Amino acid sequence: MSAVVCGTKRSFFEELPPSPPVSKRLRCSSTTSPIRFAASCLIDQLQNLFPQMDHQLLVRVLEECGNDLDAAIKSLSNMCLGSTVENPVATTAAETNLDQGLTLEALESSISARAGADAAQNFHKENMQLKEQIEVLLRENTILKRAVAIQHERQKEFEDKNLELQHLKQLVSQYQEQLRTLEVNNYALTMHLKQAQQSSSIPGRFHPDVF
Repeated sequence: MSAVVCGTKRSFFEELPPSPPVSKRLRCSSTTSPIRFAASCLIDQLQNLFPQMDHQLLVRVLEECGNDLDAAIKSLSNMCLGSTVENPVATTAAETNLDQGLTLEALESSISARAGADAAQNFHKENMQLKEQIEVLLRENTILKRAVAIQHERQKEFEDKNLELQHLKQLVSQYQEQLRTLEVNNYALTMHLKQAQQSSSIPGRFHPDVF
């Protein structure tokens, strides 16, 4: 409360004007004036000396000091001095909290940056692994295509040779058929020759055309 009221670290003793003369206090507290008027006058003086303090606080302090202006001024000054001691502590605590907040923010930023760097590094590693796998698949695909092409060529050669073999078999069949025909013809000629020899009137003599 006192810290809020005073709101400064500078000693109030440097700013306080000299205490009003006794004659002035006597005028304010004259027997011809009411006591309430005297207290109000003292409150006004305290308000001028401590403009930042709450009015109720000034009234309470003055009553506690028995309407003694000097004692009230001393008590209020001590309050302000106490506030000047509390203010550095509060300021230090605020600065500590600020430093902690900045440190926490820096730590969060560092963690975020580290996480981003790790994520980028992991992405780069995964990308490199995928590229290597793609290269391996491309090489295997090339080898497979070459093997398929070779197999296709061999299959074509086999089919060509099979066709050639079928053609040769047909030729062999034709040659065998011709051979059988020739054998039959040869047998028939042989039989005719024997019959001709048997029917010849001159034994041992054959017509030269027969041979």
